[in-house]
Amino acid sequence: MTKQQKKHYVLCVDNAAQEVSLILGKVYRIIPDRRGAKDDLVRIIDESGEDYLHHKSHFVFVDFPKSIDARIRKLEASI
Repeated sequence: MTKQQKKHYVLCVDNAAQEVSLILGKVYRIIPDRRGAKDDLVRIIDESGEDYLHHKSHFVFVDFPKSIDARIRKLEASI
């Protein structure tokens, strides 16, 4: 598993041809997908509300302290 794959979040930096599915500057939580990762893809829940694979070139991998991670997950659960 690469260092990028250990990250839990991605920040969208390119939404070319995917303006409806991805919002520039938005942070998305990664859904682990080993098969997708082998093809340089990242599974996220995009703006459609469904989980899809997107190429990792659309994102920068980021992570947050545990306290922020917990707040993000709490927000997701309330949606």
